[in-house]
Amino acid sequence: MATLLELAPSIPNLAYTRDEIIRMVQIQPEDAHTSSAFLSKFGLLRQFYVSKEIIQRTTVEVLEDAAVDHVIYLELRISPTALSAAGAGNYSQVLEWVQQAALPYAKQLNLQVQFIVLINRHESLNEAARIVDLVIERKSEGYCGIDLAGDEAAFSGEAFIPLFAKVKKSGLHLTAHAGEWGPAENIQIAIHEFGAERIGHGCHIIDNPAVSEFAREQNIPFEVCLSSNYLSGAVNNLSHHPVQKMLAEGLQVTINTDDPSIQQTSLSLECALALYQRNLTRYQIAQCMIAAAHASFLSQNEKFILAERIAQGWQDILSPI
Repeated sequence: MATLLELAPSIPNLAYTRDEIIRMVQIQPEDAHTSSAFLSKFGLLRQFYVSKEIIQRTTVEVLEDAAVDHVIYLELRISPTALSAAGAGNYSQVLEWVQQAALPYAKQLNLQVQFIVLINRHESLNEAARIVDLVIERKSEGYCGIDLAGDEAAFSGEAFIPLFAKVKKSGLHLTAHAGEWGPAENIQIAIHEFGAERIGHGCHIIDNPAVSEFAREQNIPFEVCLSSNYLSGAVNNLSHHPVQKMLAEGLQVTINTDDPSIQQTSLSLECALALYQRNLTRYQIAQCMIAAAHASFLSQNEKFILAERIAQGWQDILSPI
């Protein structure tokens, strides 16, 4: 975010002050906690990506932020439609630019990184198909999966089902936002019909015991994002977030940041929210971190190695007294 604010004065047709930009792209105390208010933050951001240099510098800063927060494995989500919206390059170019910036720098930071590419429910199926083909071509270059995102309340995503089948056939992984603003039934559709291996958010899963049981039987991981769910209106209050109930029902819960700059958060802060706002124990948080390793889109051997590294970092919490 720092880079984008510095560069704002040089971007054509972007006639806003620094303070105005901050209010427009970061959640403010006076903002309504609704999906529409939350998603509106992304619109202005698309106007910033006017060059390869900006895209690559932003990529580097994302990795730096993760490393400072002691993240050791990152699945970085990329939206080709967002990065190409200002005309810096086409889908293929922006994917290449992110990869070129991220992979060598991640090695310097001792940070393992893979890329998940977003397609949005409200965007063109033809454009999504183009993006999927490009990602399939880059499977050996750090691209590991596709994420279906966007407004599930207004767009079902069912039109993408044949495309998801192609994703799975290619060996790429699939995660999908579901049960965030929509009902628990959307989660079952995402798993059963879309073929999603993980669920983004899924905070309404507890509203339907049958769907919760189905997800538990399928051993589906949930990418829980506490502050995002509150700020976007998916839950009314952090103290009401269902993460405790999800754990109690035996669901595979992981803790995530969602959109760190927009929400002004980090993985450490999300863990603190889990600890102090939702009363998870340190042991539960450690288990969520290990669950994240096993839910990653790595090979089975790499998952085991990552889980072992995380467990070592939480050794004092995990070891019996």
